[in-house]
Amino acid sequence: MKPRFWLIPFLLAVLAAACSANRAASTAGGVQLNAPTELVPAELVPTELAPAGLAATATGVLLNAPTGLTAAPPVATTALPTAHPPLPTASPFATPTLFPLSIAALRARTYPGSAVAIESTLDPGPNYQRYIASYQSEGLKIYGLLTVPNGAPPPSGWPIIIFNHGYIPPAQYRTTSRYVAYQADLAAAGYITFKSDYRGNGSSEGSPEGGAYGSPGYVVDVLNAMASIEHYPGADASRVGMWGHSMGGYITLRAMVIRHDIKVGVIWSGVVGSYADLVYHWHNRASNLPTRTPGTPLPPGRGGGFRLLADQFGSPEANPDFWNSISATSYLADLSGPLQLHHDTGDTEVPFEMSQTLYDEATAAGQTAELYSYPGDDHNLANSFSLAMTRTIAYFDKYLKN
Repeated sequence: MKPRFWLIPFLLAVLAAACSANRAASTAGGVQLNAPTELVPAELVPTELAPAGLAATATGVLLNAPTGLTAAPPVATTALPTAHPPLPTASPFATPTLFPLSIAALRARTYPGSAVAIESTLDPGPNYQRYIASYQSEGLKIYGLLTVPNGAPPPSGWPIIIFNHGYIPPAQYRTTSRYVAYQADLAAAGYITFKSDYRGNGSSEGSPEGGAYGSPGYVVDVLNAMASIEHYPGADASRVGMWGHSMGGYITLRAMVIRHDIKVGVIWSGVVGSYADLVYHWHNRASNLPTRTPGTPLPPGRGGGFRLLADQFGSPEANPDFWNSISATSYLADLSGPLQLHHDTGDTEVPFEMSQTLYDEATAAGQTAELYSYPGDDHNLANSFSLAMTRTIAYFDKYLKN
């Protein structure tokens, strides 16, 4: 048969068309890299890629890509579903952060303490030893005065009293300059006592940070002191009480609604009002709080810290939930043990009404409490020291020894 040369151009045309179609299919089925932009349906882009510079459009996301082609993966023949489940989206509301002064925030913290290190041995008392000791609190070395009764401890160990001193200007504070007689009487009665100096006081590391009322630091130091002394040889970690004077009473009350293992508390002349009381009725500080212009200079003294809180959170009237959240008096139903209060009725440093109100509210909450008033005395109960200390030791004996 005569060759049909006329078919050659036809076959070449068919072959060229097939090659062109194959190239087009590879492009359509593959991924083109380094094009100026590529439009990707928005619902197919994982949300975690969003921060990487994707630009959203009405129909998708413009994705920058490098040049070149990659081979397209085999395409499944199964039909895709007509609808796709929505991808999870981030909540528009952030998880709230507890304010550090709030009781809830302090309950959520841990207080590991550390071993107690004896820094120096002091002259002993008639039936007890005295030491300057140290421990760790949030990485800070905190000093304190430790007293330990002489002799063999009881089978379970000596009961412990954490001793919380009142306000003394931190730069003037010295471990052995105040409250020596108080601890001596408690040690002579058969108690280990440990008085934390608090951060920034005396030789303790750290900064006072605005004192006890505007920072949780002092309370944290006391609770770490408690955890530390519980591991001291001869101490009974199951029998822990607290004593506090003035600012130390504020710390004691807070500790007793934060921790459940403080068996009993005794407070002398304590700053034990709610934060609203501290704002409006203590030293008459911040009496113009609701109308003070934010940013104006703060007055000296402890009231300034309360005004800073008001600038941030509003006055107690405007935001009662916040002020209640930082007040130990809002949590008296959770008080960890019986409470004994002592106060001069004419105290010019801390109003007697604070102790009276606390007693009324604690008993109304079903708690065991006692209140002793001392007319004509002073903030330190100097004229009634022996009587007040006798009552104090009897209360600790009742709830820590019996």
